[in-house]
Amino acid sequence: MALTRRQKDLFLLSVDVAMVPVVGWIAALLLLEHNRTIFELGPRYIPVLMGVAGGLSMAFGLHRVQLKHFDADAMIRALMMSIGLALSAWLMDTTSAHSVGVAVPIFFGMLYFLNYIMLRRSMLLLLTALYRRSQVVSRVVLYGAGYIGIKLAREMMERSDVMVYGFIDDNPALRGSHVNGLTVYPVSKAAKLRGLYNINRVILADPDLPADRKTALSRHFEGLGVAVETLPAFAQLLDDSALVSRLEPINSGHLLGRDDLSEALSADCVAYTGSTVLVSGAGGSIGLELCRQIVACHPARLILLELSELALYAANQELRLLAEPFGTQIVPVLGSAADPVLVTKLFAENAVDVVMHAAAYKHVPLVEVNLRAGLQNNVFSTQVLARVAREAGIARFVLVSSDKAVRPGSVMGASKRLSELVVQDMAERAQRTIFSIVRFGNVLGSSGSVVPLFDEQIRRGGPVTLTDPRVTRYFMTIQEAARLVLLAGSLADGGEVYVLNMGKPILIRDLARRMIDMRGYKVRDAAHPDGDIEIVTTGLRLGEKLHEELMVRKGAETTSHPKIIRVREDRLSEWGTAAMLRDLHEAVERDDCAEMLAILARAIPEYEQQGHAPDSQQMRVIPERNTPNRTATHPAE
Repeated sequence: MALTRRQKDLFLLSVDVAMVPVVGWIAALLLLEHNRTIFELGPRYIPVLMGVAGGLSMAFGLHRVQLKHFDADAMIRALMMSIGLALSAWLMDTTSAHSVGVAVPIFFGMLYFLNYIMLRRSMLLLLTALYRRSQVVSRVVLYGAGYIGIKLAREMMERSDVMVYGFIDDNPALRGSHVNGLTVYPVSKAAKLRGLYNINRVILADPDLPADRKTALSRHFEGLGVAVETLPAFAQLLDDSALVSRLEPINSGHLLGRDDLSEALSADCVAYTGSTVLVSGAGGSIGLELCRQIVACHPARLILLELSELALYAANQELRLLAEPFGTQIVPVLGSAADPVLVTKLFAENAVDVVMHAAAYKHVPLVEVNLRAGLQNNVFSTQVLARVAREAGIARFVLVSSDKAVRPGSVMGASKRLSELVVQDMAERAQRTIFSIVRFGNVLGSSGSVVPLFDEQIRRGGPVTLTDPRVTRYFMTIQEAARLVLLAGSLADGGEVYVLNMGKPILIRDLARRMIDMRGYKVRDAAHPDGDIEIVTTGLRLGEKLHEELMVRKGAETTSHPKIIRVREDRLSEWGTAAMLRDLHEAVERDDCAEMLAILARAIPEYEQQGHAPDSQQMRVIPERNTPNRTATHPAE
């Protein structure tokens, strides 16, 4: 690596020339009947053939072909050079008084070609062995054998500090084939490649890779001890010769200015190790990431409850691959958490220990205009799942909630608050099950997040759409959110509402500008009319608030983890909860939207729905008690 490119070219040229006398003497030894003649003529003809070899090597450009670039094209050129040497030897032989015949030059050319290939291959193997132990050279495998992957491979192979060992691709038609001189391997061979070549970098060279697949691959490769980098989706729109400079690590935290959550679950895995864990909404962004991290805790069985067939199929395929080394059984279940028959059967057939309830409709504008479906899915799925979990006496039930449940300004937020009230009520009357709630804000990488939306808009050349320049949101990475949910679930004693410390809220306008800048573009506005990407304001959407909160009441308490906070929230009485669920069920059955909204307003005094006031006669709000044991006297059912 210390040699210049010119010095390396001269070295390879010297090797090509030096092979001529060696191959000549080997040919003489093998063709015994011509030994004497060849040894006599050698000193006269060998120097000439060495000159011819040097000229042909330069003419065909073989001395400039790097060892790692020695592909089929280079082999053809080496064959042409060998034929040229054989013809030169034959011409010199015809002018000699002691001709040895045409067979010897042909044999000499064939032997030169075979030795040429073997020597180049041996030098590459030696180089590979040296690079395998090098602290300077990056040993790289590229994921994605498409157009961008091939271009990136060519660019990286020009660098002396990089050794590209092949492609990894999901396409079965490409497996085992050779692309640009590199072998294409399936993902299942990643561990073998890691051990064989000591790979230390994997580059995701498929710009259109879905976010969930990208996350799964990065987690899989990182589990092998390999650094993972990616090309942003817009990289192909930029200068093709600068793809390497566009590589970035798989890490969304730098968009937020947040420190990574460095510690693993470690001892906190005890709540999940060897257990049967059920995750509802397992095909969603949060649910799937919870499943990935639960698998790392080595549960005995992981049940994936998902309403979408496509999402369930994708989650099942990915998690089976992740769980295989640990012997965890993956059980895919297609259906709704609001289906009491399905849920009851599920608990009866599986000794469920832990439930992570992440299933919910969460897109604010969609739920706002689909009131009945949003309430039916979000509220009644929580009621059914929590009730069956309590009756089965499982160990833990964790509701994944949202900051939009705090002073909700939307039906989606109100439905999540009702779900919290249901779980709070269940916690009061549970004998064996520990119920808890974990509340957090937006996560990068989830479906519906502004980050993939902005990324797609930037990829198309803009404009980037902003609902209001004053809008702020809490953010964290999807990996951090899932990990903290699992940690909070293992800390719970019963009935707690946990809030994740998400730092300071971020102006969405600043996030958009930061993303445009990170992608190598400039914002186009009045002050910079020559910029690349424009930011336009579209107005707040249905149910959207300018700012979100993480708690209503003051008096937050710290926990054993600095990023997990326990808060005290008001709750409904047992009668109030029962009346709310009864009335809501009847309103949903009648599809009475006005009554549904009225029920939300009565149950949630801080719900920002105009024209509805809380009915204190029908539902009584009780402050949550700050005691670990929540046994209390309730009215008879």
